[in-house]
Amino acid sequence: MTPRVREILNWYGADNPGVLSNLARIMNTGLLRGTGKMVILPVDQGFEHGPARSFAMNPDGYDPAYHFELAIESGCNAYAAPLGALEVCARDFAGEIPLILKINNSDSLYSSKSPISALTSSIDDALRLGCSGVGFTIYPGSGERKQMYEEIRHASSEAKKAGLAVIIWSYARGEQLSKEGETGIDVISYSAHVACQLGAHIVKVKPPTAHIEQAAAKKVYEAQGIKITNMADRTRHVVQSCFNGRRIVIFSGGETKSTQELLQEIRDMAQGGSFGSIMGRNAFQRPKKESIQLLRDVMTAFAGKAL
Repeated sequence: MTPRVREILNWYGADNPGVLSNLARIMNTGLLRGTGKMVILPVDQGFEHGPARSFAMNPDGYDPAYHFELAIESGCNAYAAPLGALEVCARDFAGEIPLILKINNSDSLYSSKSPISALTSSIDDALRLGCSGVGFTIYPGSGERKQMYEEIRHASSEAKKAGLAVIIWSYARGEQLSKEGETGIDVISYSAHVACQLGAHIVKVKPPTAHIEQAAAKKVYEAQGIKITNMADRTRHVVQSCFNGRRIVIFSGGETKSTQELLQEIRDMAQGGSFGSIMGRNAFQRPKKESIQLLRDVMTAFAGKAL
């Protein structure tokens, strides 16, 4: 146990020893162990976008075992997936890497301007599979947000009683938000703050742009001179919005992009104080050797080392 991990655990004073042990297990696994930084491999895209769109670029990905192996061999802190994918291989890889069960999911066969994910598994499933935490998606801005907030309140309470960490995917979407606004700095920082208020131990958001969606927010950003010109500044503001940095906030890999573009973005976010990355498609859609190298380069950047 390093001083940095102990410092982070001290932020979660309301939690029981089980939760703290699982948070410590995540932070003490992989190439970034002990640093307080983390890189998590999430593979819920098959459920969310369909198997061909997710795995045809690298057909090895059709096999759930491939993703367990990729997360372990690359040195990730944890692996996150829906119920079915974890059930296939949890026994084979028991104890090798912390698991996060994604307990709600949606599909792309029906679209709505007010999205909501369905509950697809339970806290009991997470315990049965030996998971360290549960993941849950909310859509701030959706007309269905009331139901989602109430569902995660209940799920979070049950998870914490059982000693599991709670990770919230916070993706703003809704009919009153523009497409550009979904990743605007005011919306991303607001979404991250909402996840913290809902009791998340770890918050996942998308990388923010310099766009400001809300007119009321724009006035404050300009009057207070909040720096948002570059990614490092925007990341710093999102971290500040998570209880002044007292909650772990990590960023998705975003849309598919070149290796150099991705690594530059990671370096900028690391400079801004990001706790890490949760990278799916940008990793597992590449050939395995290339994917492992990319994930390790991302870890190197978060460790503060030159690539």
